[in-house]
Amino acid sequence: MTLEAVERKAGLQKVLVVDDQADVREALRLLLKGAGYAIETADSPNDALAAAAYRDHDLIVMDMNYTWDTTSGEEGLRLLDRLRSQRRDVPIIAMTGWSTIELAVEAMHHGACDFVPKPWENRHFLSVVKKHLNTEPERARPMDVELAIARKVQRKLLPQPHFNAYGLSCECACLPAGEISGDLYDFFEIDSESMAFLLGDVCGKGIGAALLMANLQATIRGQRELARYPSKLMERVNYLFFESTRPEHYASMFYGVYEASTRSIRYANCGHPPPVLVRASGEYELLEPSATVLGAFKERGFEERRVAMRPGDRMVLFSDGFWEARMDDGGEDWALQAILARAGSGSRGLAGALGSMAAEGEQADDVTVMDIFVL
Repeated sequence: MTLEAVERKAGLQKVLVVDDQADVREALRLLLKGAGYAIETADSPNDALAAAAYRDHDLIVMDMNYTWDTTSGEEGLRLLDRLRSQRRDVPIIAMTGWSTIELAVEAMHHGACDFVPKPWENRHFLSVVKKHLNTEPERARPMDVELAIARKVQRKLLPQPHFNAYGLSCECACLPAGEISGDLYDFFEIDSESMAFLLGDVCGKGIGAALLMANLQATIRGQRELARYPSKLMERVNYLFFESTRPEHYASMFYGVYEASTRSIRYANCGHPPPVLVRASGEYELLEPSATVLGAFKERGFEERRVAMRPGDRMVLFSDGFWEARMDDGGEDWALQAILARAGSGSRGLAGALGSMAAEGEQADDVTVMDIFVL
């Protein structure tokens, strides 16, 4: 049972605290924990967005400034907008040591439910937290209710973002542009010597794309007898996806099978942005598409390719939202350089770091990054 499940079972309300200062995070964590709440902390806007995307919270407490010597609150206002686009149902309390009436009003206009200046008085702060956790929420619009249900279902469908087995360290970061994502990632065991991994991107955004994503994932999971054969599996999935969706619906996908005995990956790239294979030596290659997107044609051949892997090699996969978020910085060229610059950073944390970098741009689409590292 996960920590989140244990906390939910115990009936604890969960608060996300977002602040770039470690002493402030720790002080608020201890104060809220002592008051009987479950606590999660984040030290940057990007970490906060990732936490909100992966886990449910009953309340968010966030600072308004994250860059040294910055007091305008602009970073906090942007974070409020992003959090509100992801989670309209969660109350947010804004905090800052540079409080003004104007900033407090602006924060409320951007979706904050309350404003607490720093330094805070503990009793007053806890009373504000309690008030908003115990306030009966406004009656949600039917669409908001549907989005909340879809988000929870989607979170249960996707695996945990970390997978370590077969001599691999696998990590995924997924940052939806809105409340739910049209991107799909998955890891699953085939047998004692091999595992499958995939990253896909369904056309569109919102609840429609999320439903297509769930359909596609169920189709793949339902063809386990073909899981070790990328080309055969993609041919079958393409046929079933075409039959069950409208003609304008399609999805790009990279599907790979890692074989531990040979340290090799067999894959089919169905119209997906080419993953970057970075060797331990620093050399790299792009795994270009070997077939068209899924669902565009009823019957289509899907070429299978193979690459050998060695310890220290890594494969970085991503959805097109990753580089599109940084179009002003070079788009695809920016993505490649960002990956190469950080590929030597070790076996953990690369996917999250790259996802956070993309989220610093103008994110109009879901951003998903997967890192497969050979130990």
